[in-house]
Amino acid sequence: MAKISKAAAKERIDFLKKELEQQNYNYYVRNEPAISDFEFDLLMSELQGLEHMFPEFATEDSPTRHVGSDLSGQAGSDFAQVPHRYPMLSLGNTYAKEELYEFDNRIRKATDAPYSFSCELKFDGTAICLTYRQGRLLRALTRGDGAKGDDVTRNVVNIPAIPRVLHGEGIPEEFEIRGEIYMPFAAFDRLNTERAEAELEPFANPRNAASGSLKLQNPAEMRTRGLDCVLYHVLGENLPFKTHIEALEAARSWGLPVSEYSRHAANIDEAVAYIDAWDTRRKTLPFATDGIVIKVNELDLQRQLGFTAKSPRWATAWKFKPEQALTPLLSVDYQVGRTGAVTPVANLEPVLLSGTVVKRASLHNKDQMDLLDIHIGDYVYVEKGGEIIPKITGVELSKRPEDALRPEFPVCCPDCGTPLVRDEDEARHYCPNRESCPVQIKGRFIHFAGRKAMDILAGDATVEALYNKGFIHTLPDLYTLTREQLVSLEGWQEKSADNFLASLEASRKVPFERVLYALGIRHVGEQTAKTLARHFGSIDALAAATREELIQVEDIGGIVADSIQAWFTSDAGRETVRRLREAGLQMSVADDARQRLSETLAGKTIVISGNFSISREAMKELIEAHGGKNAGSVSGKTAWLLAGEKAGPEKLKKAEKLGIPILSETAFNHLIGKE
Repeated sequence: MAKISKAAAKERIDFLKKELEQQNYNYYVRNEPAISDFEFDLLMSELQGLEHMFPEFATEDSPTRHVGSDLSGQAGSDFAQVPHRYPMLSLGNTYAKEELYEFDNRIRKATDAPYSFSCELKFDGTAICLTYRQGRLLRALTRGDGAKGDDVTRNVVNIPAIPRVLHGEGIPEEFEIRGEIYMPFAAFDRLNTERAEAELEPFANPRNAASGSLKLQNPAEMRTRGLDCVLYHVLGENLPFKTHIEALEAARSWGLPVSEYSRHAANIDEAVAYIDAWDTRRKTLPFATDGIVIKVNELDLQRQLGFTAKSPRWATAWKFKPEQALTPLLSVDYQVGRTGAVTPVANLEPVLLSGTVVKRASLHNKDQMDLLDIHIGDYVYVEKGGEIIPKITGVELSKRPEDALRPEFPVCCPDCGTPLVRDEDEARHYCPNRESCPVQIKGRFIHFAGRKAMDILAGDATVEALYNKGFIHTLPDLYTLTREQLVSLEGWQEKSADNFLASLEASRKVPFERVLYALGIRHVGEQTAKTLARHFGSIDALAAATREELIQVEDIGGIVADSIQAWFTSDAGRETVRRLREAGLQMSVADDARQRLSETLAGKTIVISGNFSISREAMKELIEAHGGKNAGSVSGKTAWLLAGEKAGPEKLKKAEKLGIPILSETAFNHLIGKE
């Protein structure tokens, strides 16, 4: 570190403390990290170096001496805060292999006894501490501030991978086991797709999604999130284990989810080889990892080495540097969605990142643009959140052109010119001109006609042509179109018109849950529509529901309830329902759909993988029709893995490892009595 005066050091230390505390708050409490882990670690390393040089400025409340806190501080939160029996600390980390050998040397100086290591993938999720008493789950706590955590037991019991009751031999009277709750990529994609359809802010990465899910006020909503868990540290009084690996194998035998990817390393060279092997292999995993954890395997030596104020001396984490690209920002577009939400999208000079060419990246909202202080012409750093979604994480200020201008977020709708509005509890700006904004109107038709909605033969070009001709303005207008109007469109022949009209006729038989989704009510995505349809049974019952009745429904919060009520109490909403009912659309759940076909799969959780003779969605509906539950990942709670053609090898491997039966489609059909 370069020489620095005492006054300058004090000023820099004060700045770093404040900045790191703010970033900890963004990360742990808001679940909206503003900088990358790598940038955070650089700031922390700088602060540690300055405090070492100027110990008179090192204070007990420094971020270098305590872990970030995820304790709920938001209004309305009713998670009790409970002290940890053993402090729940964080890990020291490094990006340099030289420091791994220094870690080994420090251990070597502390003991003459032989020792080895346990090498484990560092799952990118949110920390959890489970307490079991007499083989039953007693409590689940978040890391909190290390000394106490939020009691999230009521939510954790809805994660299939976490058993409420243990089975097997040698289970201690009481013990703790710690680990990570995470969201697999498939569940993350599904959740963000659902949020995008409802025009809710997407989660930045699987870690944020997992952490946000853990603090949901409605426990039932947890079941829809697809969360998983991995456990990696057993604690308790007088436990009969000599090594860390032995303790984890015992936990596995009791039915607890322990990582299958951990390995024993006889020395630090083998640990480094494990790191090298996973540096590229990790990109094939179905979940996010951000490093490797190396722990002393011998428990007596762990106790001898002890802890610092912030982390154990017997463990360290190697952090993978995020794959990053630097590319110029060419322009910013402002896209208006079908519900009026305005999303800024960065147009980038094409750049290769994690095997794909990235040309565009969402900037999410005005707050994010202001936070980045982004200018047209800037060279921006692009990463893939969880190796999936391109996101801009920073600006290289040294390359900023002198004439670079900050893009101006529009004050009026880019399409219709109506002044934008922003709700106090939301980050996005909206165009309120729902009835006359052309892009919103056309967007609603495209959504309504989509395959998962009414499945009408009307893509972007058809909707554009029908709208420009003045043939459609509100959704029910589709059902008044004539053959003569259709053949008047450029390029349309009689057969095209007949096919279109046939798809309209078929849409009258589309189930109510898809009709509800097709209406395009703000914040009501495909899964939410399905939940509402099953709960209320008809559009009349839903329209008459009070706010209190709505928020009692699984997956429905206050914002969604308010949106539903606003839609059904509006003149446009009521008129849309009236005319669509006259057009013959399904406005209630069919009697045969309300009743299960059988209870053959009652209480059984089934995971599907691969391709089948019917669509995956149809297969999931078939499972539910016979009383079963669908899950996205294989765990100890899985009854069967239903494997079609090209089933995922990781799911097959995990099912075989856990002894879970694997069914073919033929065997499944035989099970439910379907020929």
